[in-house]
Amino acid sequence: MKLKIETSMRVELIDITSEIQEEIRKSEISEGICLISTQHTTAGIIINENERGLKEDILNLLNKLVPAGAGYSHDRIDNNADSHLRAVLLGASEALPVSGGKLELGTWQRIFFAEMDGPRFRTVNITLLRA
Repeated sequence: MKLKIETSMRVELIDITSEIQEEIRKSEISEGICLISTQHTTAGIIINENERGLKEDILNLLNKLVPAGAGYSHDRIDNNADSHLRAVLLGASEALPVSGGKLELGTWQRIFFAEMDGPRFRTVNITLLRA
């Protein structure tokens, strides 16, 4: 299954939890594993709380750790090395258990598509494995 996303900013976190849960519901898989991944090298998949201040903190941390225009070798090609490096820190996938036809998430956990080089049209792959 593929989830299509249109991002609107260069760097943003988009909560995709509901869309993924809907795909699980439609699959009728009650027990198993859900693998969420992106094939984009300037994006990531993360799990955290959907709170505005925390999302700002995450993006500010990434900006401090990997500032734009810091003399990266890759910038000579298309000036987006910071986006690639931030994506390396975030990771491209998450695997979550499915139980009772629903994602097994903690109380505050949400799944985010992390855009690091937008705005763009993106694809998230959802792979369900039946237990």
